[in-house]
Amino acid sequence: MSAAEERQAREERWRTSMAAAQDGDAKAYESLLQELLPEIRSLVRRRLPDEAAVEDIVQNTLLAIHRSRHTYRSERPFGPWMRAVARNAFLDHVRVRSRRVEREVPLDAVPEPADDPAPMLERVGLSPELERALAELPAIQLRGLSVAEAAVKAGVSMSAVKVRAHRGYRALRARLEGVEGFRDG
Repeated sequence: MSAAEERQAREERWRTSMAAAQDGDAKAYESLLQELLPEIRSLVRRRLPDEAAVEDIVQNTLLAIHRSRHTYRSERPFGPWMRAVARNAFLDHVRVRSRRVEREVPLDAVPEPADDPAPMLERVGLSPELERALAELPAIQLRGLSVAEAAVKAGVSMSAVKVRAHRGYRALRARLEGVEGFRDG
């Protein structure tokens, strides 16, 4: 059997298995998913070297196939449908990962909190206006405490600490809005 004939036979097997699965044949569905597993894994590995991420995407693809199996039309080829689902799972992973990378800072880039924030502020190179605005804040607000630690230290709930922090951000923003070079990002 030629490679083209093998692909055609596989496509027909996938198509009929999915149609049977849509009709409630659990055995055909399990068989289909078992056969798709190495195919999906191979598709994802071609695009991504990280084995853990590959497995996450493969699992998400299988879940997406399960959730959207009712959308497959048995008169159409199964392979392109399955590859579209896998591509979408891959793109979702890339989007989530890129958002996470934008928000996260490596731990080695985060300075240790200090009781006196002045040396850290000098290293950052803040504008004189921002330095003045920060100097007006109560010292406890510049200690680098976690929300839980700040709540214990201030003797209030964590929600109250968050509200106070938000109010502080707003007050600082209001002070800085008129400062040249300050840009709301």
